[in-house]
Amino acid sequence: MRSIGVPNPNRMTLLVLRDANQPVKQIQVSKPLVVAVPLLALLSISGLIVSLHMQSEQTISRLEDRLRTQNLTIEAVVTDKNEAIQRLQNEVIALSGQSKEMMGRMKKVKQLEAELQKFIDKHGDPQQLGKLSTLSWNDSSGIGGEFIAVHDNEIEVLAQETKDDFVAISNLLDEIEKNVPLTLRKAKQTEYSLSGTPSEWPTLSTRLTSNFGYRTDPFTGRAAFHAGIDIAGKVGDPIYAAGAGKVITTARDGSHGKYIVVEHPGGLQSWYLHLHDIGVSEGDTIIKGQKIGSLGNTGRSTGPHLHFEIVKGGSPINPLPYLD
Repeated sequence: MRSIGVPNPNRMTLLVLRDANQPVKQIQVSKPLVVAVPLLALLSISGLIVSLHMQSEQTISRLEDRLRTQNLTIEAVVTDKNEAIQRLQNEVIALSGQSKEMMGRMKKVKQLEAELQKFIDKHGDPQQLGKLSTLSWNDSSGIGGEFIAVHDNEIEVLAQETKDDFVAISNLLDEIEKNVPLTLRKAKQTEYSLSGTPSEWPTLSTRLTSNFGYRTDPFTGRAAFHAGIDIAGKVGDPIYAAGAGKVITTARDGSHGKYIVVEHPGGLQSWYLHLHDIGVSEGDTIIKGQKIGSLGNTGRSTGPHLHFEIVKGGSPINPLPYLD
């Protein structure tokens, strides 16, 4: 007789099925263990999922921080690039303005050279050159106007035009550098010739007592040729050089008294006779209007005066057409 046991509620029987020819194997396991194993597995999987989720959030957070940093860097680079482009545009515009201004100034220099050459050719008054006006520039003055945006292609065109302008300026400067020295040398020669022309009135007094040409000699009463003009004055009055030149004679004789001869350009000489004192020496270079002596009554003279004479090519000529 087989006894039948009472089932244990805390245990479970697991049937293990193997091959068809093999008997079924029974395994008695604890019921709490059967429940605990899946629960532990579920808890482990849940913990793993939570851990992976936390790691993914951290990774995402790090990536977001890195992305924000990169975005800020990119924005800064773009901002710097835009600022650089704007600065470049402003510099190109300023350079273009400067080139236009320089072109204008170069044209004025060219005009000045032409005026100078014209002056030299016509032997005009060198003071006329001072009447030429110049264009001044001052960027501190008030400026304004409507804002009109400039596109990149316009900047490229402007840059090319500026480059062409500077090439033209360089060529113009080369031409000026070649021509101006020669022109200036001609101008200096002309200026010297003009200032050397005996046109300055030689005394303070303007009272003539005898003209150039034929007259009655004051000593003999006979007809005689007077080679200059006589200007009355007081003894000691200053005598001025009628033009720039070189003193070639300072002497005294019975006819001329104390006298000075100045050589000027163009084969001209000016003579100053009957002086009281001589204030220059032979070989001196003098300028127009310079005091060279004092008025006197020496030599063949009837009273204090200056005998002023201009000699051209060895012959005396009327000095009045030369004198201002």
